[in-house]
Amino acid sequence: EDLPDLSFAGQQDTYLNLHGLPAVLEAVQRCWASLWTARAIGYRAQHGLDQGSLSLAVVVQALVPAEAAGVLFTAHPVTGARDQALLTATWGLGEALVGGLVTPDTLTVEKASGRVLTRETADKQVMTVRAAAGTTEQPVPEARRRAPVLDEAQAAALMRLGVQIEQLYGRPMDIEWALAPGGFAILQARPITALPEAAPPPAAWNRPDPRAMCFRGSITEQLPDPLTPLFGTLGRRLISRGTADLFNWLFGAGTVTGEMVITINGYAYYQMRLSPRLLWGMLRAVVQFWPVFKRSEARWRDEAHGRYVAVIERWRSRPAEALTAAELLEGARPLMAETVNTYNVIQSGVLGLAGGVEVLFTNLYDRLIKRRDDPPAVVLLVGFDSLPILAEKSLFDLAQQAQAWPALAEHLQRTPTAELTRALAGDEPPPGPASAAWPAWQAGFRAHLERYGHTAYDLDFAKPLPADDPTPLLEACKMYLAGRGPNPHARQQALAGRREQTTQALVGRLSGLRLKLFRTTLRWAQKFAPMREDCLADLGLGYPLLRQFLRELGRRLTQAGALAKADDIFWLLEDEAAEAAAALDRPAPPARYAAAIRERQTAWEAQQRLSPPTALPERSRFSAYLEKLGPANMRQAAGRSLKGAGTSQGRLTGRARVLHSPADFGQMRPGEILVAATTTPAWTPLFAMAAAIVTDIGGPLSHGSIVAREYGIPAVMGTGLATRRIHSGDVITVDGGAGVVTLAPEAISR
Repeated sequence: EDLPDLSFAGQQDTYLNLHGLPAVLEAVQRCWASLWTARAIGYRAQHGLDQGSLSLAVVVQALVPAEAAGVLFTAHPVTGARDQALLTATWGLGEALVGGLVTPDTLTVEKASGRVLTRETADKQVMTVRAAAGTTEQPVPEARRRAPVLDEAQAAALMRLGVQIEQLYGRPMDIEWALAPGGFAILQARPITALPEAAPPPAAWNRPDPRAMCFRGSITEQLPDPLTPLFGTLGRRLISRGTADLFNWLFGAGTVTGEMVITINGYAYYQMRLSPRLLWGMLRAVVQFWPVFKRSEARWRDEAHGRYVAVIERWRSRPAEALTAAELLEGARPLMAETVNTYNVIQSGVLGLAGGVEVLFTNLYDRLIKRRDDPPAVVLLVGFDSLPILAEKSLFDLAQQAQAWPALAEHLQRTPTAELTRALAGDEPPPGPASAAWPAWQAGFRAHLERYGHTAYDLDFAKPLPADDPTPLLEACKMYLAGRGPNPHARQQALAGRREQTTQALVGRLSGLRLKLFRTTLRWAQKFAPMREDCLADLGLGYPLLRQFLRELGRRLTQAGALAKADDIFWLLEDEAAEAAAALDRPAPPARYAAAIRERQTAWEAQQRLSPPTALPERSRFSAYLEKLGPANMRQAAGRSLKGAGTSQGRLTGRARVLHSPADFGQMRPGEILVAATTTPAWTPLFAMAAAIVTDIGGPLSHGSIVAREYGIPAVMGTGLATRRIHSGDVITVDGGAGVVTLAPEAISR
């Protein structure tokens, strides 16, 4: 009944102590029938499993006359420690334990030695025993209720069996066992599902330059994970150079030298020395910066965007298949450089101005205009179109289009999403009644990807784009088809109506200077808030072509035997990629990188489990100052609450869904609380499913905050450690007003 990532625990029926062939055959039929209980159907629906292609094998085996029984996890299921095992034990057959009728003894065992590290001996009040036919529950004799079920030697013997089974399967295992007069019997072994990663060893966050200050902010907020090797060399080099150019343009030539963006334990950090020259340049720029801000929109639309599009078109005119290997890598560099240039232009213009005018308007409104019964300032800033909102409406329209063809709508809802993804990329319509409507709907979906599929989940170009893997978009369409998502057109219309009604009421009662200030600051805030989202969505404009070039290089290296698959190109360093490309063009056999790539992927996975400090050195005046500016406190490793920035009002309690990457998007279910390191415009389809939003990184002006306010759902941003402290399925309370996330007691025990 098990799958590698789903246990189906308790979904199918089990029958014990049967006598005679008729009873066994009847029980086999009842086991098959248990595939269709409401509980089993609901479980499969929750996990997106196809209800129409099921089969089940029923195991029939001799009953072990157990004196005791329990479960052995060969890795600790709570902490993730692989050198410890967790063992539960109770008297009698195991049914009372798996049925939740008894609290078992719990032992933590050291795997290498079999030594019991901790023991909790429970008051075991009930036990399952054999009856004349079947089983029954009876009270545990008083003398055994508080007695340990297993002694030290028995726990060690069971641990040795567990280690053998783990070695046999090559992964941590969930093992059911029984203790009979002849010794231990192993009843079942299956992989542990949802096993957390083991806590990483403490990392040293040493700065390459001890005299420099390092911090994560600005563009590094778009890089929440450790950098993959090719981005960490090629991409980071161009970001560092572009940032230095920006600083020298803003604050004076020669203000900064050396690398401005570095990596520490794989994570991107800004590195800066506060020299007198830099401080003077920053002070002078504050006074002289208004002309730059006034040209913010033109600098983005007419200059940066235009240049970005020109570079894309110049390289798009040269088919990837016709380029040499060296040219493929060379083409990736200007595309990445223009991504960096576009970010720096909007960061020093639209992004800063959008944040400034929203803060200015909100403060003016709250202090000079708002009365007790007036709505909050955010009501006046929502209900506008932006690229992410237009993309959401486009997905909704695709679902509505499918609704007009019942056969197509049924096909889309019934077919597994992975299968739909493959069909969208192909040229053949599906068999059956849906085939007539499929070509038009497929063309509409492809047009959606052409317009919106470039929005990046984060700036590391190793990560697939929505255009590469439209699974999350298809899941959103299915949600709309099932009637579970709000109509974005109706939501936006309602927001716009309330905004205009509130505006008219305020204009009608204000006069003089207050009216002039209100109109001026409101106009600025309403103009730049949606423009900010358009800017961020614009960043990935060149990424489809950039990824095409790099993956084509990876495909050629795979054919030459240098890589195992095309996407392994992202695990090479820039110098290695250049050397391999040169070898292909000579032609000559390129070096083989499989072993190095495996080591780097293992190191990256370990780094991903770290929690990078906001600023370095830690516990310094500099880091304390940055913690005051932002809500994230990296020392929130214990306790029941996580403090962040309350960025969208409301309070809600629900189950969390922690998503670490786009590969996890399929796990999201409507009504869950989305917990992520950060969100970008490409995450917007998930907001229609989410009841609330919590992030590690971000603040009131981040993408997630703005979209959460559009959806009217609570949001707490910049908690620092939410994705480390919270696990999928945990019950949490999100208070968007107070900026606090409260964990339920069972989540604290992790």
